[in-house]
Amino acid sequence: MKKILVTGCNGQLGRAVNQEYNTEEVEFINTDVQAGEGVAALDITNVEEVLAMVRDTRPDVIINCAAHTAVDLCEQQWDSAYKINAIGARNLSIAAAEVDAKLIHVSTDYVFDGNGTRPYTEFDEPGPNSAYGKTKLEGENFVKNFSRKYFILRTAWLYGDGKNFVKTMLRLAENHEKVTVVNDQLGSPTSAVELAKMIHFLEPTENYGLFHATCEGSCSWADLAEETFRLAGKNTVVERVTTEEYCKMNPNQAPRPAYSILDNYMLRLTSDFQMADWKEALKVYIENL
Repeated sequence: MKKILVTGCNGQLGRAVNQEYNTEEVEFINTDVQAGEGVAALDITNVEEVLAMVRDTRPDVIINCAAHTAVDLCEQQWDSAYKINAIGARNLSIAAAEVDAKLIHVSTDYVFDGNGTRPYTEFDEPGPNSAYGKTKLEGENFVKNFSRKYFILRTAWLYGDGKNFVKTMLRLAENHEKVTVVNDQLGSPTSAVELAKMIHFLEPTENYGLFHATCEGSCSWADLAEETFRLAGKNTVVERVTTEEYCKMNPNQAPRPAYSILDNYMLRLTSDFQMADWKEALKVYIENL
């Protein structure tokens, strides 16, 4: 039976991955920072701990869903962000190489500066502006340097079973007639369910390398909020503002890419797999809440 070790199993993607494989004969080794029922404690920033876990369990695949994703906090917690997003990826890569396991590592659209005018492909030069983006890019580089059999999946605007923008909007709609949302940041909202499907598709293959992994299509955060309210039958009005206006109302914001639409170019060229359109994926998500 195939063994799959998942880090960050209690996060949005970790939960979606477990659900995605629920009809397949797989032995999951679920890990997170804290132990729980069916979950082993694993600090991915500790190389000896990672090596001991991987040597003991000898997984066929490691799926790294763990990350420091609090974009604003990363600015204040550089060391913590670097340890989790970069050193953690390095440690898992070293361990995966030792037992000849495949490594699936999840990265982000924030590795780009956001000054683009067309969707970014895997061949465009990264240039992150935030601590989050910089540490995630370092994680990518460590995976490339230390792992032999890897898939790096850059995703964006992820939502699933956990804290996310869509749920925040629905919560605000309960007691707000109007919400203020940025309209000049463009990206591709991506369902954790859809990303888990892509992971499941790539995992058994040897189609290694760097992939962009977002739902098809694109929008602004304000568009996403409006579509969320429409699908949920809410009458809350979206007040569209610029990033500059939003930052005046909410100071100490980390820099965010204005344009981070990703083109799933390598996926399109090397397979027949396609991720769902963002509106369709959002509709399914809200129907299942």
